Amino acid sequence: MAILIGLEHVSHEWPGKVVLTDQTIGINEGDRIGVVGRNGDGKSTLLEIVAQGVEPDDGRVIWRNGIHVGMLAQSDAFSDDETVGHAVVGVTPEYVWASDPRIRGIVDELIGDLDWEGRVGDLSGGQRRRVDLARVLAGDWDVLLMDEPTNHLDMGAIRWLADHLRRRWPAGTGALILVTHDRWFLDEVCEHMWEVHDGVIDPFEGGYSAYVQQRVERQRQEAVMEERRQNVLRRELNWLAHGAKARSSKPKFRIDAAMALLADDPPVRNSLELRRLAVGRLGKQVIELKNVSVAYGDAKVLDGISWTVGPGDRVGILGENGAGKSTLLRVMCARQRPSAGYVKIGKTVRFAIMSQQLEGLSAHDDERMEDLLSTFHSSYVIDGKSYSPTQLAEQLGFARSELPTFIKDLSGGQRRRLALLWVLLQQPNVLVLDEPGNDLDTDMLAKVESLLDEWPGTLLLVTHDRWLMERVTDDQYALIGGKLRHCPRGVDQFFELVEEAHCQEERVTSNSSDAAADTAGAAHNEQSDAGTVSDSDSGLSNKERREYKKRFDAVQRRLEKLREEPGRLDRELAQHDPTDYQGLLDIQNEKAAVDSEIASLEDEWLELADLLGIE
Repeated sequence: MAILIGLEHVSHEWPGKVVLTDQTIGINEGDRIGVVGRNGDGKSTLLEIVAQGVEPDDGRVIWRNGIHVGMLAQSDAFSDDETVGHAVVGVTPEYVWASDPRIRGIVDELIGDLDWEGRVGDLSGGQRRRVDLARVLAGDWDVLLMDEPTNHLDMGAIRWLADHLRRRWPAGTGALILVTHDRWFLDEVCEHMWEVHDGVIDPFEGGYSAYVQQRVERQRQEAVMEERRQNVLRRELNWLAHGAKARSSKPKFRIDAAMALLADDPPVRNSLELRRLAVGRLGKQVIELKNVSVAYGDAKVLDGISWTVGPGDRVGILGENGAGKSTLLRVMCARQRPSAGYVKIGKTVRFAIMSQQLEGLSAHDDERMEDLLSTFHSSYVIDGKSYSPTQLAEQLGFARSELPTFIKDLSGGQRRRLALLWVLLQQPNVLVLDEPGNDLDTDMLAKVESLLDEWPGTLLLVTHDRWLMERVTDDQYALIGGKLRHCPRGVDQFFELVEEAHCQEERVTSNSSDAAADTAGAAHNEQSDAGTVSDSDSGLSNKERREYKKRFDAVQRRLEKLREEPGRLDRELAQHDPTDYQGLLDIQNEKAAVDSEIASLEDEWLELADLLGIE
């Protein structure tokens, strides 16, 4: 395989932090690489160095001549006055990008709900992130570098992105390097892993699951070697300890060898450990919802939900962005009154809530970590041993030197870890977590999962991290169209329910479009008879235009889904048993039906494009 980008003896250091030390590694055509490591170990800096956005202190980064490299950074470089359309496709004419089904699919999936002519400055942080992701994916790159591409995406969009990246280049071409804490995404997309730690890059073959297995085996081998080294070290120390007078007669070469063993003692990596804290007693009744509805104006977010959560239940709540998951959590915790129905909470329930925005911790931004921890009990008994809050903080990866730090000066991952400790020190019996995995590295996520595995109370979890959801919850419920649906088969069933809801919505939209077309035709005839002319160039009202645009988008989505079908059926036909005449006939009939549907949809697409004035 040809090399696309090479790093030769690269070293880099930030003030007080060594990121890379004399690292040489290459990126080949066809590579799909996931980068993992603890927060602050230099994953994002590595991507910036590869992208030549940061000059390394030593060494060099070599790009093959003529390659194009795209970069999705943690923050965008858009001007607030820039339009969404210009941010995504630049000055490319609409008839050019709209004729490309790949770009149409990206735009429809990621930013179909945004105003194409709207200002970027008017968007939320999550919307700006989706615009930036659409910009990168719409480009034609030989190498794609992506830093946390799944941020602000729901599970459906994450699944779509994984599928897009798998199909983006033919096998053996292009290259992808991505930094993400979404372990399901790493397993789906990546074929190689790089672990960044202590200034080095350790490569692994396979996706995240294979990486974990290989790392455990490496650690086992290193433990065996370390045990042998420690045995040698003990013997040498015993030999050196026979007194200063005797030492003067000892061979100097052996003294030097013993001292070298001492000097070579490796530093202990900052460990992370979570232990189970005691929880308050929980009675038989926890939370009961009866015909609960919540509406914001005319928009109904929750619609007549009845649900009972019992002691020890471990529940995951699924839903697309904006489906109302956070609203449901607030109602269940009595932080928001429902518009209708009632919520009954058990008398012994003690909630601890970790929200996406960490509001509870944000109220203490001007305090130091040590001051916040001093507000809790002076000691907690865990497994028969007494621990102070500061000792528990150290077990969560905080160094003692970091405890005087103001909370507002902590990084995103540090704030998330501290928020988790802050929640646990309250000793709740109902734990409510809204996106707890944000900003946490994969090692920390594994520790959180270990803790939640042993959580003895009731757990309510909202997350787009599919790995975390499936690992720590026993039951999943989907919030779709304001209704709560049980998903015994988990996330896969949730996707099926969402697809079913979208198909139903498209059917309703199609029927509405037909009715709108009839109405528009009748209105046009009446205007013609009266000798009047519409104020609009196309003769459509705003309502009619919206209906036609919805149908146009639905046709585009269906065409995108059918795009690969003829090729798949041709391959299936070529590989089928030639003596199985009925099987061959079935495949030919299926291909004919697909070709007919594509032709019909293309005709409808052209008609709608003409009605809407899309060139």
